[in-house]
Amino acid sequence: MTGGKMPAPAPWMRRRKGNALIELTLLSPWVLFLFVGIVDMGFFCYSLIAVENAARVAAEFTSKSALVAASQSAACTKVLAELSSLPNVSSLTTCDATPLTVTAAAVTGIDGGAATSVSVTYQGVNLIPIPGLLMGRLNVTRNVQMRVQP
Repeated sequence: MTGGKMPAPAPWMRRRKGNALIELTLLSPWVLFLFVGIVDMGFFCYSLIAVENAARVAAEFTSKSALVAASQSAACTKVLAELSSLPNVSSLTTCDATPLTVTAAAVTGIDGGAATSVSVTYQGVNLIPIPGLLMGRLNVTRNVQMRVQP
């Protein structure tokens, strides 16, 4: 090493140009697919939680008295207010068509007392259809039953 020259690196240590580009080209579709799946799953989980909360709020409202225990319009109003941040719900005024269906009924509870039952069905939007896994839209249905307050 006294002459100022470095010894030539071994052949396996030489840097080959273009390796990183080839690796990036081969891995980028998988990373993009994973990212899109995570975002799609996030939207589905958000709608699942929102529908559960909307059904609970509507059942809580309809359980206040026997007069509103079977009031579908009151349940619809509460559900629309809760789900206003979801896609394809903000422009709805009724709850009897496909993206959102709400039913409320007066039923007999498991303890034999008067109860209300609210069912909310929401058809979510699918960002990117995944062939073989997620081809259609995902439906979320939640049922809540509460005792009517005397």
